[in-house]
Amino acid sequence: MKSALLIIVALLAGSQMTHGQATVDDSTTITYQIELAGSAATGDLTPFWTTSNRWGVVPTESGNLLLRPQIKHQLLFGKGFYWTNHIDAVLVTPRYRNVYLQQLYTELGYKKLSLRIGSKQEYSSLWDKDLSTGDLILSSNARPVPEINISLIDFVPIPFSMQRLHIKGNIAFGRSFDTAFLEQSIDTNRFTYIKNVLWHHKSFHLRFKDAKGEIPFYATAGLRHIAQWGGTSTNEKLGKQPQSFNDMIRIFFAKSGGEGASLSDQINVLGSHHLSYDFQLGYEKEKWGIQAYYQHLSYDKSGMLFYNKTDGLWGLQLDLPAFPWLKSVVLEYMNTKNQSGPLHYIEFDHDAHPGRGGGNDCYYNNGEYTTGNSYFGRGTGSPLLSSPIYNQNGSPGFLCTRVKDWHIGAKGSLLPTLDYRAMFTVMKGWGTHMAPYLKMKQGCSFLVEIDYRHPHWEGWSLCGSLAGDTGDMFGKQSYGFSLGIRKEGIIR
Repeated sequence: MKSALLIIVALLAGSQMTHGQATVDDSTTITYQIELAGSAATGDLTPFWTTSNRWGVVPTESGNLLLRPQIKHQLLFGKGFYWTNHIDAVLVTPRYRNVYLQQLYTELGYKKLSLRIGSKQEYSSLWDKDLSTGDLILSSNARPVPEINISLIDFVPIPFSMQRLHIKGNIAFGRSFDTAFLEQSIDTNRFTYIKNVLWHHKSFHLRFKDAKGEIPFYATAGLRHIAQWGGTSTNEKLGKQPQSFNDMIRIFFAKSGGEGASLSDQINVLGSHHLSYDFQLGYEKEKWGIQAYYQHLSYDKSGMLFYNKTDGLWGLQLDLPAFPWLKSVVLEYMNTKNQSGPLHYIEFDHDAHPGRGGGNDCYYNNGEYTTGNSYFGRGTGSPLLSSPIYNQNGSPGFLCTRVKDWHIGAKGSLLPTLDYRAMFTVMKGWGTHMAPYLKMKQGCSFLVEIDYRHPHWEGWSLCGSLAGDTGDMFGKQSYGFSLGIRKEGIIR
């Protein structure tokens, strides 16, 4: 992966040199963006919605400041081909390392088909990226993992379907680079973890929608799958985990491990896996639209067979494009309490005792991949299952996976140059089946955010927000604000 990143840097440098020597035509654009932002709060922590679902950039510690310069080069060629290179750096305090690359990738595409190498902030979920609490499998909560990704970035019609059946999907393999962070944040005298974790995720969605607009109803169904595998455990009994090409095939098809795998991975599946079933039903007209959706979360076969009942994310979204002051409203309900029951016991006489014993589906956690579905301490799925970065005891995993939450969000434009976003979430948490809280934790989190674009200073914008947390879901209550200024434009 390091060599791949060096290739990206070389491509970026080469593309700049090439176009600096040649005549730049209309198909080539080089854009930039630079942002200065900061936030402060009354408590020790940044309010939840100020730091969550922002690709892991805003620190959880209150009183923070960041500078973020970006440059992006894009070449359009042929009929529908494009080549994109992007560098995105962050200078931030407080953080264990104050300078890092947030995005660094090269991407070659044809229309809606894309092949990418590197780390890119790409939101591929069906749920609203601004108002939803986040996709249960892969949201915008954590930093992007460096990967090789081939995808259909949007729905494309299936031939001979009268433009009524459309597909979208992706396949990706990547690797974590957060070992230094884990060494600092985890109490290594008490806990072990796996470093240099390999990742795999894929998705496939099928949509019925009349492209001609004659039928206003549409429906979408599909699945998302994410897995962790490989790497080397600090637990000497586990050591280096299987990561051969055959193991990669096992991960792709969620098969059990071979001789080199642990006993648990030989009984179950190799690595750590999570799967979601995604369902969406909508009605769309020119001036308004409405959709309902459900994302069912599964940790293993018991969840795939709905033994965890309705654990997942339920949502309702109203879109009003004809009313700029209220463009969209989202209402969501999240419940992960069932987890197929409190006990996980699968080594029994299945012939004498029919049924399943696979409960305690402790979402996002895994016995061997103890950091769970997280990258740099942030959950890669929904932030409502509080990320390991909030842990005060030096433990690596998710301490509260049984939650019940209500959420509402709205966005719109008060003026042609002034946009707003508002969110309010009511949360309740019970810990886990294995380590329940002695007393249920609860709280509310809110955010009111505005973005102002100056009508005469092209490319300049100001943003600000007020946010707060009550209760004890994230320690003590905290209220705060954030301010930012951004300049973007075209170099040539």
